[in-house]
Amino acid sequence: MNDLTLVRKSLFRKKTRAILLIVSIMTAFLIFGVLSSVDRAFNALIEQTPADRLITSNKIHFTLSMPIAYYNRVQTAEGVQDVTHASWFMGYYQEEVNFVQAYAVEMKSYLRVYSELVMPEEQRQALLAGRTCIAVGADLAEQYDWSVGDRFPLGSAIWSKADGSRIWDVDVCAIFTTQSRDNPTTYLMLHYDYYNESLAFNRDQLGWMVLLTGDPGNNDAVIAAVDGQFANSRTETETTTEAAFSQAFLGQFGNIGLILSSVAGAAFAAILMIVGTTMVMAVHERVREMAVMKTLGFPAPRIFAHVLAESVLLSLTGGILGLALAVGMNAMISQIPAISLPALRLTPLTMIQAFAIMIGFGVLTGLAPAINAMRINTVTALGKE
Repeated sequence: MNDLTLVRKSLFRKKTRAILLIVSIMTAFLIFGVLSSVDRAFNALIEQTPADRLITSNKIHFTLSMPIAYYNRVQTAEGVQDVTHASWFMGYYQEEVNFVQAYAVEMKSYLRVYSELVMPEEQRQALLAGRTCIAVGADLAEQYDWSVGDRFPLGSAIWSKADGSRIWDVDVCAIFTTQSRDNPTTYLMLHYDYYNESLAFNRDQLGWMVLLTGDPGNNDAVIAAVDGQFANSRTETETTTEAAFSQAFLGQFGNIGLILSSVAGAAFAAILMIVGTTMVMAVHERVREMAVMKTLGFPAPRIFAHVLAESVLLSLTGGILGLALAVGMNAMISQIPAISLPALRLTPLTMIQAFAIMIGFGVLTGLAPAINAMRINTVTALGKE
């Protein structure tokens, strides 16, 4: 019998206890894998935004609107190469529980500014020509089984028409993807003019503007020029990079990185205490067994290595199973359009970190029991009943 077999048999000496410990560790690494993927996905969305793309929104809060007249004035601002605008629509399909992420946009300029949106040219032309046309992200189209040519009523949870209706009849004229699989395609866009013309209130207002400067070095000058136009007006503006805007949007939910780290840390701390205590008890139960091993010629360092290896094997088994479950969980979450996190996956760096934690976790939980096992006095242990 080699050492590995001996370690494995010792670990599963009490199968129920071993399985429960593995499940506990598996749960901790499942949490770690999913939360690390979520944190990375949020960061990926921010990091991929072009450095020369700016967002101009209401200075009080980005959810408040601005006059559409601002759009024409910004187009002439020095350093602005291109500009578009968008507004929150807060859509739903058939029932309000079927939330649809939707924006009313100036379609032609929006497709120029967001050049990463990809669609067949014939669909692009039909989209620009049709007043009731919408562009649907591929993931959202898959969720609701929409295809080009479909017509359906799109409801809004916040906007109503002058006739009291909250429904805009729309036609799917284009289905778009993106150049990067990390960018979400879980939303749709409708023409601003079609949305705006029948509003009961807040007509001729826009949500935010998106500007291209052509060079990140021009950003500060453009920001000063744009915000300077509307300083001391009834609706002042605040212009930032798109990355900063996205970071501020996520910031309203709190410090996501800190929250995720705290949850994962709390899970590991709890499991560490449970596994460490259990390993101490397991070694205590085998005092006489280890004393016999010493009488058979097993040196103390070898017994120390056996117990430590047992703990590390336990950690690796639970950790690998946890990461495998995290991969499946990430795939499931990525399929939920409302969450908009297609980049949810374990990266090589996360895997390396996870394996380092497994080893460290195994050493921490096994070190004290291994030292105790190494120090067992053979005469005293064999003399115990």
